[in-house]
Amino acid sequence: MTQTYAALLRGINVGGHRKVPMAELRSLLEGLGHGAVRTHLQSGNAVFTTDTGASEDELTAALEAAIEDRFGFRVDCLVRNGAYLAAVADACPFPTAGIEGRQLHALYFSGPPDAGRFAAIDQEAYRPEAFALGDRVLYLYVPDGLGRSGLGEAVSRPALSKGLVVTARNWNTVLKLVELTREG
Repeated sequence: MTQTYAALLRGINVGGHRKVPMAELRSLLEGLGHGAVRTHLQSGNAVFTTDTGASEDELTAALEAAIEDRFGFRVDCLVRNGAYLAAVADACPFPTAGIEGRQLHALYFSGPPDAGRFAAIDQEAYRPEAFALGDRVLYLYVPDGLGRSGLGEAVSRPALSKGLVVTARNWNTVLKLVELTREG
């Protein structure tokens, strides 16, 4: 059975470092046997279909190995199916109507984050900013944007997500990936 997935690459094409051209990423995914490959923006978002029956973790491992072989450096990736991405968008605990994409972010984790680590953050000290944990995701509401966010910095501390790959997407990208994975 063919399923549609999104690949989320972490930390590429930032400041001229770790360059992964989107045309080459599409070619690489096609070389792995995936179909209907599309990319979104230059920041490492790809959508593809596959009927291999491989798990998200297996697809992730294959993509990471192929990127390292092709470009000579390691890139952490997460592969998530379209149903998961839609469920993340649907489960958002913050109002999404009328917000700008820069005000709401989803931080995707490779596995379940340790809720106890995040419980130590005093959210009241950062109001009106807020966060909430979901299924392998942290929702981050930052009304003035991530660049000025104290809470964004607090939830991004490496010790909080120790042992997990984490990559963030603004809400516009979250919704676009849901749309692209529905189109299959």
